[in-house]
Amino acid sequence: MKIVFTGTGTSQGVPVIACNCEVCISADSRDKRLRSSILVEGNAARVVVDTGPDFRQQMLSARVSDLDAVFFTHEHKDHVAGLDDVRAFNFKHKRAMPLYCSVQVEKALRQEFSYAFSEDPYPGAPQLIFKPLQNHQAIAMGDLSITPFEVMHGKLPVFGFSFGRAVYITDANAIPEESWPYLQKPDVLIVNALRRTPHHSHFSLDQAIDLALTSGAKRTYLTHISHLLGTHSEVERELPQGVHLAFDGLEINV
Repeated sequence: MKIVFTGTGTSQGVPVIACNCEVCISADSRDKRLRSSILVEGNAARVVVDTGPDFRQQMLSARVSDLDAVFFTHEHKDHVAGLDDVRAFNFKHKRAMPLYCSVQVEKALRQEFSYAFSEDPYPGAPQLIFKPLQNHQAIAMGDLSITPFEVMHGKLPVFGFSFGRAVYITDANAIPEESWPYLQKPDVLIVNALRRTPHHSHFSLDQAIDLALTSGAKRTYLTHISHLLGTHSEVERELPQGVHLAFDGLEINV
């Protein structure tokens, strides 16, 4: 299984509009971060987690020509705003795109993209079909097994995903007790680390590192990174062995 980090930035992306901080003016390509998303590829299936505002650019950069489904963590704009661009896959494969999400996310998407769900849809609107996700219930797709589990994004329950020996958690600051079994010594843990100081709905850098060490993950990659964290090269030097900053375009094998 291969995981491609198609985006590792926070809701504003990096650089941030009108910001001239050290990170935003950095010439290091690893400090250019689109909104958070991953592409997961098995031998017989390829899925994306979240379709943020940069979805089109991410699919072009990763040269994705086939996509089997989209999985959603939650309904915030930086994770859903690019959904319309799945049309390209509709046109190529002549089928609707399966969307795996919670009831709450489905409700938000039906409202946000209402033109795609009307009785007489606008010509060329994306073709979408909802597939319900239930906490702890695995979805088999080709050779991939994908299990959603609940984590907390402030007061909002959102989904993390287990892909067997790899775990993906973005937009979270707490792990419910019933979800901890998914974090027991995974080969790969991907977790958000927004900034150095505490935040009401995201793990800070220290909290993410503590989670990585507590889980016993063999490798941890930090994502959903803001310009407040620091430059990639600076932060990477500070991290303990086995913990790394992810960056856009990074590919890992699990």
